[in-house]
Amino acid sequence: MPELPEVETVRRGLAPAMEGAVIAKLELNRPDLRFPLPENFAEAVRERRIVSLGRRAKYLLIDLEDDLTVISHLGMSGSFRIEDETPGAFHHPRSKDGRHDHVVFHLAREKGPLKVIYNDPRRFGFMHLWKRSELDLYPAFAELGPEPTGNALDAGYLAGRFSGKNQPLKGALLDQTVVAGLGNIYVCEALWRSHLSPKRAAGSIVTKTGKPKKELALLNDAIRDVIADAIAAGGSSLRDHIRTDGSLGYFQHSFSVYDREGEACRTPGCGGTVARITQAGRSTFYCPTCQK
Repeated sequence: MPELPEVETVRRGLAPAMEGAVIAKLELNRPDLRFPLPENFAEAVRERRIVSLGRRAKYLLIDLEDDLTVISHLGMSGSFRIEDETPGAFHHPRSKDGRHDHVVFHLAREKGPLKVIYNDPRRFGFMHLWKRSELDLYPAFAELGPEPTGNALDAGYLAGRFSGKNQPLKGALLDQTVVAGLGNIYVCEALWRSHLSPKRAAGSIVTKTGKPKKELALLNDAIRDVIADAIAAGGSSLRDHIRTDGSLGYFQHSFSVYDREGEACRTPGCGGTVARITQAGRSTFYCPTCQK
């Protein structure tokens, strides 16, 4: 499933094409994705201008005029692509089977018309309509923690959430109420960068007085750095994830532990081997030698 860097990459790819455009028509090729599409969806957004594109955790936000937002989740296999409708314009090669083009935004712009197409073979993605002024009340957002890209995430905040917890660090970091948008790949990578075992108790990196230990400060920095590096690389193209122009993200070539079971640890002088364990039904990759 696409994680925060992949969704942020999609947002950045779509923004230049969509921001300021008017939705001339919304074409719905089926009534549902993972859930039924919003009632009167096409009519509700028609002729509305797209004010901005945002993101909350792993959700893409298409903000329209008149306090309306399209909330989109890519699910397992969802992707957007842009096609120029101007006569004679260059078209990027189709990156997905057109049979799975379920939602098409026909956009009117000063530079010429565009189509933004949502394709989803497995149909695990979804779209909802919500009032922009009431986004905090959207059920999936109500208890989300801070973003790993913002100033709200720091070692002091994490100390408050981890203090006294025996829960393994891996599970604590995957809790979306603690940090919004962190997924399996980037948690594994951040724990490796900070040399912390995914099995270690979250409370063990907090002092008895509730202050962050040095290890927690390193972990906080590692989380922020790995997310920033992944966004800069366009995300990780695993299975279905692609960018809006059909190209691939490249951060998977920088993985230090994820999906590298049996390979040498990349920590200089470590000499260990990457191992895989299962935690809460998910694969965890780490180096037992240098991650303590």
